[in-house]
Order: sequence, then structure tokens, then C-alpha cells
Amino acid sequence: MTRRSLVARLDQADKTKVAVLDQDSSVSNLQFIRSENQLDHGIGQILQQLKRHQLHPSETAIDLAILAATLTAADTRISRSTDAQDSWTREIDLYLPVSNLDLWSENVQLIERMLRFLTGDLWKLSFRSRPRSMRSLVDASDYRASTFFDSVCLFSGGLDSFVGTIDLLEDKKNPIFVSHYKDASTKSQNICAKHLSEQYGDFASRHVRTNVSFDRNDLPSLSTETTTRGRSFIFLALAAIVADTLEGTPPIYVPENGLISLNVPLDPLRLGAWSTRTTHPFYMIRWQELLDNLGIRAKFLNPYRFKTKGEMLSECASQSFLSATYSSTVSCSSVTKARWHGQAPMHCGYCVPCLIRRASVNTAFDKDTTVYSLSDLNSRRLDAHHATSADIRAFQWMYRRLSKNPRLARVLVHKPGPLYDYSDIEVSNYADVFQRGIAEVGAMVETVQISSS
Repeated sequence: MTRRSLVARLDQADKTKVAVLDQDSSVSNLQFIRSENQLDHGIGQILQQLKRHQLHPSETAIDLAILAATLTAADTRISRSTDAQDSWTREIDLYLPVSNLDLWSENVQLIERMLRFLTGDLWKLSFRSRPRSMRSLVDASDYRASTFFDSVCLFSGGLDSFVGTIDLLEDKKNPIFVSHYKDASTKSQNICAKHLSEQYGDFASRHVRTNVSFDRNDLPSLSTETTTRGRSFIFLALAAIVADTLEGTPPIYVPENGLISLNVPLDPLRLGAWSTRTTHPFYMIRWQELLDNLGIRAKFLNPYRFKTKGEMLSECASQSFLSATYSSTVSCSSVTKARWHGQAPMHCGYCVPCLIRRASVNTAFDKDTTVYSLSDLNSRRLDAHHATSADIRAFQWMYRRLSKNPRLARVLVHKPGPLYDYSDIEVSNYADVFQRGIAEVGAMVETVQISSS
């Protein structure tokens, strides 16, 4: 096991001596400003796009961007297999320059708690004041809150965010959409944006997107990690940075169906490594707490937290447009794995997100035009020892459990994380959406034949 420390530096002149918490840790430096005083690694990219809209975030929002980017670097470049004692739990220390040391120091424990919950790793954060020459990274004379946009919405290229976008535009809201892109799974953003432009007018004028990533040249001493359990921190941070440029207390819409947001483990093996917590209610409340503490006036909202994916599709404000375009969205947990079979990136058809997608489309539109690697779940008997059957069996098992004992849902919704921030009525609503979501998928997979021989 190797404890890792990442020290975020602003420019080459940022040589502030950092007192490392653990002298035995392996230290890597990460520089954020290379030339012309522009932030690198995707942060400058989104700031430039905002500037074209005459939108300028505060220094605190810039601090949040650097924190989120440094976290992303750690999450994607520190290997669980080589650096974690149990091949999962990493020990990671982050050292970050900030504009207001007291403000950020007051929130260390909160952020560490958020990250531990999100990624399963042991995080330690240490803040220091920015170098005197870098106290301001935003031209204060340019700062003014926008009165044009009234909200922010995450736009991933996935089906849930597509429905959320349609509903907002149909409701005559005026959001600015925020995307993070990286690989084949996010190419759908451009295709979906084209459809939305054709239906609702120029989408590009209300869309900002960036790629926060780090290669071997940035951190030559580190490897790679593909689990990316911390990915939602950069998504939500980008949305918060954009919201910081708007007037008042704008809502930040995070469109995600309740079943996937809760992400209740379907079988005993799915705690820990198998369970992501990207928009879990506990995590979202902590994010709101962080924004409130930092003075970033915005409110996270998930209008679909008590809806299944099928209900989202069935109740979408433009059924005709959605039914004609939903196949352009991407839901698969790993569209690139099709390359192992010599195929172009596509939905596998058998991972958890694909199964929820298939069931929801069947619920809303009867026929699914999405192209799946496993095109027909009932075309043959699946091998119980093969990856194609694992998530199907898990859904079958949970569906049968809840069918026999529906009240079990009220217990199971607490497994992925605490819900003590919520009222009894809200917890009941979470249990109900979990049960309905499982029933939605269960009705589709209950006849799938799986052989263990």
C-alpha cells in the first residue's frame, strides 16, 4: 500500500512549502497555470465559455474548481490495485491553495466526509493561502451576476438528463446547461444538443462543457484508475461554479431517476466496490451544506427523485420528440467494452443502467430502438458464470424478494447510505420508488433463462 499526496500548485512561482501530513506518503505536484495566467486541465476551458456569456464566478468558486479538479486527478490516477492495501480503499491527501483560508478550513471535515462516502477512500485535506501574486484569479471589474439565465442543469448525454432538459425547455425555463465530456460515452452530448437545437432553437448558446482530465505528462509518477467513483464531484462542482455567476439563488437541476439515485445494492456482493453513490440523497444534502457554508447561493434539485425511469419517460412533457430522439442518448455503464468483441462503442444491454433503460423504454414506448450488444434478452439461455447474466440475476433476485415481502423496501433503502436528513414521508417515498423501479425491471427480466451448467 502507498499513501498518496497531491499538492495543487498554481503556477511555477508557487513554491510554497507544504507540511505533508504523513512523511511516508508519496508526494506529487500538480500545476494548474501554465501560461498567460489561464487555469489549465479544463477549468480554464469552462471559464472562457462563461466569459463569452459575460459570466464570471467568484474566487471561492474558483477554489472549488481547483479542489474538484485535484480530486479528479487523484481519483483517476491513483490505482486501487497497486496503492490500496485491500485493492480498494486508497489513502489520499490533498493540499490546496485557496483565496480564503479560514472559510475552507472550517469545511475540511465536511468535505472529507463527502469524499469518503462517495469513493470509499480515506481522504485528508489541507488548505493554505494562495501566493500573494495569485490572490485574485478573476478580474473583479468583470464580475456581474447574469439575469438572463434563471437556473443550471446538468447535461450528460444520458436519458435522464435528456428528459430533464426537455421538461425544462417545455416549461419555458431558461437554464444554462453544463456538461463534462471525456470518452465515447459522452459523445452523445453533441448529438442530443443537435436534436434540441432543431426542436427548441440554438442550444449552443445555453450550453457550456469541458473535459477535466490528467495524463501521464501531468502526473508522471502515477498510474491510472478506471473505477472513477468520485466523478460526480466534478460534475456538481462545475454546475455550482456556473450557478455562482447567476443572480439570486438559482436552482441546479440534477435529473436522475429515484432507483438509480438510491442505488440500493441488489445482492449482498454489491456494497462497496459495486455500489456508486453519484446522486445519493445523503451526498446531495452534504453538497447543499457545502454550498451554503461557502456562500455560493444555489439550490440542488432533483425533480425526479421519487420517479422511476419509466415514469420519467412516460410523463415527459414532449412525448413525440422524446420517442423520436431518445435512442441518441447513452445510459450504459461502459459503452467501450463492445470493443472487446470487435464492435463499435454501444450499449451492452445487460449492465444495471442498460437494464433500467430497457425496462423504462418498454414501459413508455412498448418498443425500444436502442442498439444493444445483447439485442434480445430472451433469445438464448444465458450463462450464469458470464458477465452478461450477473445483473439480470441480481434484478431477478431482488424482484422476487420484494414480491414476497414488499415492506422490505423500507429497510433496504437505508443500505447504500443514511437517510436521517429526510422526513418519514420522504423515506417512504424513496422506498416506494425503489419498489416500483425494481418491479419495472423485474417484469422485463423475470422470464430470462439463466443456466448454471
